[in-house]
Amino acid sequence: MFLSSILKQHGVRFALSIAIIVLILFHVSGGLSLGFIQKLENFSYDMRLNLLMPRTLDNRIVIVDIDEASLKEQGRWPWGRDKSAQLVNQLFDYYHINTLGFDVVFAEKDESSGLKNLERMQQQYFKNDTHFASALEKIKPMLDYDQTFADSLKNRNVVLGYFFNNVDVNRVGELPGAIFAAGSFAGKPIDFVEAAGYGANLPILQNAASTAGHFNPEPDTDGVSRKISVLIKHNHQYYDALAIAVARAYFNNAQLKAEFASLGVSKKYAGLESFNLAGMHIPVDDKVAMLIPYRGMQGSFQYVSATDVLNQKVPPASLKNKIVLVGTTAQGLMDLRATPVQNVYPGVEVHANIIAGILDNNIKAQPGYVRGAEFLLVLLAGLLLAFTLPALNPLKATLMSVGVLLGILVINIVSWQYVNLVLPIAASLLMIGLIYLVNMSYGFFVESRGKRQLTGLFGQYVPPELVVEMAQNPESINLAGESREMTVLFTDIRGFTTIAEGLNPTQLTQMMNEFLTPLTQIIHHNRGTIDKYMGDAIMAFWGAPLKDESHAQHALNAAIEMKAALKNINEKFVKKGWPVIKIGIGINTGNMVVGNMGSSFRMAYTVMGDAVNLGSRLESLTKYYGVDIVVSEFVKSQTPQFVYRELDLVRVKGKEIPVAVFEPLDTKSALSAEMIDELKLYREALKLYRNQQWDLSEIQFINLQKMYPQQLLYALYIERIGQFRQSPPSADWDGAFSVEAK
Repeated sequence: MFLSSILKQHGVRFALSIAIIVLILFHVSGGLSLGFIQKLENFSYDMRLNLLMPRTLDNRIVIVDIDEASLKEQGRWPWGRDKSAQLVNQLFDYYHINTLGFDVVFAEKDESSGLKNLERMQQQYFKNDTHFASALEKIKPMLDYDQTFADSLKNRNVVLGYFFNNVDVNRVGELPGAIFAAGSFAGKPIDFVEAAGYGANLPILQNAASTAGHFNPEPDTDGVSRKISVLIKHNHQYYDALAIAVARAYFNNAQLKAEFASLGVSKKYAGLESFNLAGMHIPVDDKVAMLIPYRGMQGSFQYVSATDVLNQKVPPASLKNKIVLVGTTAQGLMDLRATPVQNVYPGVEVHANIIAGILDNNIKAQPGYVRGAEFLLVLLAGLLLAFTLPALNPLKATLMSVGVLLGILVINIVSWQYVNLVLPIAASLLMIGLIYLVNMSYGFFVESRGKRQLTGLFGQYVPPELVVEMAQNPESINLAGESREMTVLFTDIRGFTTIAEGLNPTQLTQMMNEFLTPLTQIIHHNRGTIDKYMGDAIMAFWGAPLKDESHAQHALNAAIEMKAALKNINEKFVKKGWPVIKIGIGINTGNMVVGNMGSSFRMAYTVMGDAVNLGSRLESLTKYYGVDIVVSEFVKSQTPQFVYRELDLVRVKGKEIPVAVFEPLDTKSALSAEMIDELKLYREALKLYRNQQWDLSEIQFINLQKMYPQQLLYALYIERIGQFRQSPPSADWDGAFSVEAK
């Protein structure tokens, strides 16, 4: 009777409430993935973590920091391996630490000692000088810094770091022995992260160390590091994380044991639930990742400067029998991460938090069965609200909704704090809020919901005007991935490393904000989509998410406006005492794949393909040709109203067919008579060059250089002609220049 009355009087509200419950249940069960709920889940997790974390100082783990003071006193990184050996010896011999972990990879040989040059001198100038040979042989061991470093690692509890690559198949250095051999998880459907390549340590160092662990950051889709893969699969074998490897070494190389869940009385495999290390419990999720047990903000562990360790300025008692991690907080070394507790957080302290959590046996679990608990909670709370709210007045409906919400919060926090169990909460809270809003104002919700979703998804990529257009035509948006002809633009600051070294962190951050903001505004003004910021670089594209028939023209307009805007930017920088900056811009048009791409850990709306790679290469060529903008022949063909200077015919690495590259000069109507004359002479010289008429082309280029000394391009061709005289090109030379660098 009650249900019949609800359906008769409030059928639409009841139906919408049931639809919301079904939708949320589909998401909870995994049948439908709603990205915004995961964002809310991440936010709620961060809130609980910040509210309930202990915020205490852990003295068992000490971080030896390669900080700004160390770089200033000991020299820029990387240091010579002899200094690294000195650091290791000091830590073990003087400070008597227990275990040492390096949040650093030593992938390249150290030739800073000059030994290689001495050996070359012996071969070239002192081949018959026995005294020189004898002296060199005596000092060789002292100058072989890699061997010196390796010797310092032997027979000590030292764990090195390395990284895996999920895309690049290059394999550098030597991996440690796998923690689990091939076939260890055969027949068990476990979703391991699989790596294609890696960057590991030199074999001489890896063989001397106790073991090593990977320090791959595994951020969520919002870029925040909440979890870390306990194991990563490579070549059918399984390798543990740096923090796990350090904990194993601390526990006398204890074995890491996998623990599987079972269903009821059946012992049949139901999932990898956790690992056991020396009696310590390490729970993992269905991706074999563990939650990082953050203690607090940066400084939850003792930091000591590496230079103070080298100079024995640290009290020995503060390091004795401790676990020591060597890492960096120096901003120029880029080992900083976004975390739930702090936006900029040292990566080395992330490892310290994990080790501390293992030692405390206090790592929170988020096993697969919590999805079932969440499903049941959503179903019961949803049905309660769906049946009762339509029959209640606004005040009572509000009280009922708040009461159900508080009940779920209490259950969640008690599970977190006293059972170490992380129950999802965002879907439940969202469902309560949606059902409440539907019952209060379902008409408004229906009309505006689609627009808010679209804004939330694309607001970070495109200007608000395009979001409005997309909301009006949502059927034109495809996130699944498709191939389109589009235009991509890359730009970055030349000599950024030198500029960064001359500014303090605050100045550098402010400078980058004042540089990126106006350039982003220009891209948005020209209907471009920001793909990503890469340090000092911007990647943007045109033609998606909304199609744009004039994508090449809009990209070119943006590049020209960015070049003009740089003058005003530099004027402001000079007034603030900052260095003047120059940028290089590369633009290419072609078929690209666009859509939401990435991994199960991080997704982004982006483009990829050969045409994108070529755009990146073009940006790097701006410095070589001494110009601000380089575009491909494909951009030129779609912007006929512009006049271009052909720079070269280039063959990029991995491609056989050369591509003509150009510098945009001006529109045809605005081009000066002097520039027209210069272009005519240049084209004649280029034609002679490609016909291998070296003398005539050289004369032309020399005359051009005298007339226009500011043009680096003419000097470049004069230099090439000289090289071809010494070493003529092959008979099938097509006039193309091969670009080896990526």
